[in-house]
Amino acid sequence: MVTGTPATALLIRAGVEFTLHPYPHDPGTSAFGDEAAAALGVPAERIFKTLIVSVDGRLVCGVVPVRGRLDLKALAAVVGGKRAELAQAPVAARATGYVVGGISPLGQRSRLRVLLDSSASSFPTIYVSAGRRGLQVELAPEDLVLHTPAELAPIATPR
Repeated sequence: MVTGTPATALLIRAGVEFTLHPYPHDPGTSAFGDEAAAALGVPAERIFKTLIVSVDGRLVCGVVPVRGRLDLKALAAVVGGKRAELAQAPVAARATGYVVGGISPLGQRSRLRVLLDSSASSFPTIYVSAGRRGLQVELAPEDLVLHTPAELAPIATPR
């Protein structure tokens, strides 16, 4: 049985149309996005990972395809910063309220600025973590932009 998360609660309250996709999570894996793509049989370009980044000391949320890499310089430039680095796992978990591998851009504990890679707009729906490992939420990228609120920006490079 799938239980609610802050991400799904936010979507329900907002009346957003979405589909939950649970799958069995292997506790031995650290390639969470690749695991989701394989388990769900979805092209990896449509599954987006959520990364928490420190830009000049302030946290920002970057959402990029799992087959891409977050371009830290591009993200920093979009938010008007100079230096960006991935946040440490405990910092990311504390700021979002989610465990690493289950961080959703939706329903985070802290209201972080969210940047969604512009490639998301080429799909009718995308998949992001629903707030726990082994659970993805499929929704229109426009709904993610509206309810995070996120900004579309070219922040990913191919892996």
